[in-house]
Amino acid sequence: MTDPTLTFLGAVGTVTGSKYLLSVDGKQILVDSGMFQGEKKWRLKNREEFPIDPATIDAILLTHAHADHSSYLPALVKHGFRGPIYATGASIRLAEIVLRDSGKLQEQAAEDASRGGWSKHEQPEPLYDTSDVEATLPLFRAVEWETNIDVEGVAWARWVRTAHILGSACIHVEVGPRSVLFSGDLGRHDHPILRDRATPPGADIVLCESTYGDREHPEPEEAHADLAEAIRQTIARGGQVVIPAFAIDRTETVLHALVRMRREDRIPDVPVVVDGPMSLAALDVYRDEPDELDHDITVADFTDLNLIETREARDSRKLNRRRDPMIIISSSGMLEGGRVLYHLERLLPDPRNTVILTGYQAEGTRGRALEDGARNVKINGRYVPVKAQIVRDREFSVHGDRSDLLDWLGELVPKPEVVFVVHGEPKVAASFAHDIEETIGCAAVVPRFGEVVSLAAPTVFDDET
Repeated sequence: MTDPTLTFLGAVGTVTGSKYLLSVDGKQILVDSGMFQGEKKWRLKNREEFPIDPATIDAILLTHAHADHSSYLPALVKHGFRGPIYATGASIRLAEIVLRDSGKLQEQAAEDASRGGWSKHEQPEPLYDTSDVEATLPLFRAVEWETNIDVEGVAWARWVRTAHILGSACIHVEVGPRSVLFSGDLGRHDHPILRDRATPPGADIVLCESTYGDREHPEPEEAHADLAEAIRQTIARGGQVVIPAFAIDRTETVLHALVRMRREDRIPDVPVVVDGPMSLAALDVYRDEPDELDHDITVADFTDLNLIETREARDSRKLNRRRDPMIIISSSGMLEGGRVLYHLERLLPDPRNTVILTGYQAEGTRGRALEDGARNVKINGRYVPVKAQIVRDREFSVHGDRSDLLDWLGELVPKPEVVFVVHGEPKVAASFAHDIEETIGCAAVVPRFGEVVSLAAPTVFDDET
């Protein structure tokens, strides 16, 4: 019998593409299956042959539904994976939305590239299509919170809340006498609308995300002061505000902030548009899961606005013809696709308008370009001048910051032997690994892409050896 191993197939050297392979007693268990986003060198890996035959993967464990953790699933199914995909019930509902949207975007991107002539391939093909998505959905299996499930007879897995998005979890996996804890994405101590995160059992080996591992989130005297000021100024000059927001959780937390500001009379009463079927489908899931919300939050706390929901494409096109002041919330959060691109194409050249960035912008994305002060951005094959005001609101992040992450690690009992620092840009991950060693007092390593490590217990030598 060979020792169990762990292989790092994503979210190392970068923030996206989360994939980790457990090999145990001849079984292959994949934890997360996300797409790479951002820089081209990483996006190209989505097109590379998967390191092992997908048909040999026995099961997949999913931490949550965000695309960089889930949206490679149909690609695996396309190439032969047929095993179960375990996730919380809320994650399954949200993953269905994410995957269907991703399938359509894959098809649309291939069609646009073919029509626009900017692909190097004569006939661009999608990574996968909607039929691959529909073949993926029946493979999902719902798990209960904090309940061990048997995975292929070689491991026990348990999902524990992380308060990052609805249904998000860390996953504790027992492999014989050894254990591994996958953090997934960790939320902050207090999510604005979700139940608080919980503390999982400790593990011998911990994989900890480090998206914001080198910084602390701001704690201003007045919540979202920059956002409120930008909205007031934009509306006063007759412009429109566009808020690119991840369809899942970020849309809900932005709505929650707008509701509070409107109730406090900090922003004017103008139409607030949620534009996009994916964002609205996710909003419906949040509405349907009151037990997953914080005890003092109701659905009205993120919908009590002059709210317009544009589910159909024709309604979105009508929206593009309106010039009256309004707030438009549309995905994607990093400006890499979706309806928000059409709003940006129209609004960016006009200095009366404002774009408010509300989340992490990975290197190589349009969002990062705007955050870094780009004077032009490329949209649908054309460069668009950036004359609109660009505002960055850093209070919306529901990724834990340095203190949040260290506190989570410090609460683990027993203390880990080693922490592998993942899901972070290289300098950030290295900085956070140093902080772990100084604060937690255990080994901390930034793994390499493709690296394989043994999960066997370290050899203990007695005095006579």
